[in-house]
Amino acid sequence: MNAAPDDEKSKKMLGDKTLRNSAKSSTNALGRAASSAAGAVAHSAARAAEGVGDASRNLANRASQHLTVIGRIYGVLVLLVGLVGVPYVGYAIFDGIHKFLTGSLHPDPLDLTFLLTCAQAVVSLANAATLIVFGVTLLRDMRKHAARWAYVLMAVTVVQGMLSLALQGLGLGVGLSLIQIAILVALAIALDPALIGERAVQRKLKRMDEHDEYIEAKGAGMLGRDPSGKGYVELNVFNVFWLFVVGCVGGLIVEEIYHLIFFNEWQDRAGLIWGPFSPIYGFGVVVLTMCLNRLWHANAIMIFFASAIIGGCFEAFVAWFMQIAFGIIAWNYSNDWLPLFGGKTCGKYMVFWGLAGLIWLRELLPRLLKFINLIPWKWRYALTAVVLVFMLIDIAVTLMALDCWYGRVAGLPQTSPVARFFGQHFGNTVMQHRFQTMSINPKWSGRG
Repeated sequence: MNAAPDDEKSKKMLGDKTLRNSAKSSTNALGRAASSAAGAVAHSAARAAEGVGDASRNLANRASQHLTVIGRIYGVLVLLVGLVGVPYVGYAIFDGIHKFLTGSLHPDPLDLTFLLTCAQAVVSLANAATLIVFGVTLLRDMRKHAARWAYVLMAVTVVQGMLSLALQGLGLGVGLSLIQIAILVALAIALDPALIGERAVQRKLKRMDEHDEYIEAKGAGMLGRDPSGKGYVELNVFNVFWLFVVGCVGGLIVEEIYHLIFFNEWQDRAGLIWGPFSPIYGFGVVVLTMCLNRLWHANAIMIFFASAIIGGCFEAFVAWFMQIAFGIIAWNYSNDWLPLFGGKTCGKYMVFWGLAGLIWLRELLPRLLKFINLIPWKWRYALTAVVLVFMLIDIAVTLMALDCWYGRVAGLPQTSPVARFFGQHFGNTVMQHRFQTMSINPKWSGRG
């Protein structure tokens, strides 16, 4: 009678053991399958990453080899120029100081031409010394350091070009500065610390999702905004250029309406040969935006005073540069309230700059970004390229026309084909009619 229960108990124990063994076996099988799948996925991912990495490295190596040849050739050239320039400019400075101390040279220490010449000598020496460092970094293939020194050289070259323009006008010095800046821009892009191959891969990936990101940003009203949140607008080339264009046009319209209302006279106050553009307002908008971009959340009083100081200093600098470069005075605020810097700016218009900066940052800039968002995706880069080329040509022609105008008024020989062309098509009458607010006198300039 006890055998049956024992048999049933044994069968039950045997069944439980069988179930446990089966569950254990299933668990082990699932574990092995999961491990195999994970291993396969990891292996595939590693192979894919390795493939992308190899492709990126191959592109980078090929680009690096190509860049190394060009970089070394240019490195040798700039190194030679620097090695020759440092002793040459250094000797010229030493000789000038020696002649001044011995009494054989009698310059007026307060003469503008003398001061600009001294500044040009110092900047030329700094440029030559920087060329040596830049050449060494190129020859040693120190990409990261070379890129940094390229940006330093850009700033020095811009200052050197402006001094050459102020002292000699448009000539070889300005041309060489423009050529050097173009080469430095190209090298800075090529010498970016991010490898060229990596950028190539990133561009391929970006093309896959940039349109989706554009649609999302446009829907959220964030297109053109600073993604970091530190500033209001993202200061990329696209945004900065259109800020400049809008500032050129908008500033000119406001100024002409202001003059019409308060002086009962319509006056053409454009600053370029072609088009309704006043570049002082374009550059002013860019400078204000770059300086105030991270203050967009600050209180209105701080924005007002910062805009007033920045705008007033910028206006004074532009007036000073136009005077020493071309002998042109476009405005004089000596009779207005609180004249500063010899009437190149004043308290009255600094208040206007403060109000303009506040209105721009708080009211106009958000609306401008919305307007930019209306430009169709497939048009925006083509439209930007076309307008950019036109603006560069307009600015270059304006500078040459002003330089030839200065030469004619100063009585300089106008024998070159360029001078004859501008004398025929942009003579004194045409220039005075186009730039109605400008007065030109070679005695006001800094040219010797």
